[in-house]
Amino acid sequence: MRHGKKVNHLGRKAAHRKSMLANMACSLIEHKRINTTVAKAKALKQFVEPLITKSKTENNQTVEKGTHNRRIVFKSLRDKYAVTELFGSVAEKVADRPGGYTRIIKLGNRLGDNADMAMIELVDFNEIYNAGKPKKQKTTRRGRSKKSDDATAVVEETAKAEAPKAEAPKVEEPKADKKADDAKE
Repeated sequence: MRHGKKVNHLGRKAAHRKSMLANMACSLIEHKRINTTVAKAKALKQFVEPLITKSKTENNQTVEKGTHNRRIVFKSLRDKYAVTELFGSVAEKVADRPGGYTRIIKLGNRLGDNADMAMIELVDFNEIYNAGKPKKQKTTRRGRSKKSDDATAVVEETAKAEAPKAEAPKVEEPKADKKADDAKE
């Protein structure tokens, strides 16, 4: 029985599994999305999300903490270019996200062996998926906006003043009238 054992061994020895996850994480950081099996994608998500959290700027305020976190991430990834990319552009994009940096999208089955395939991607780098959603204003737990109420009132007044005040002409529907006339006769 395997009660309470959370590591998916993926049919590999420990060294092979760690190397595979490190290589997949480097590819994910470099290309921002990769296609793999569902089981590997889930294992990769558990592997890479703590590394992304260590790369965020709020965790690297001082030089000592930044250097220490870089060394911890390098120990897992084993690729200095991936570490540089992670602490550079990826850390900028995920700075305001409290977690959930990756998304797994199931793609169906592979033709050769019928394995469940999935695409794992960094959430903030998918411009198509995020284009339709407007950015939310950050609010405190009480639900109030961080900006002062006076500033928002001024912005709303200027927006109303700039908007053109043209009314659309009323259009009557003649089809409904004809049907009503036919019904009366």
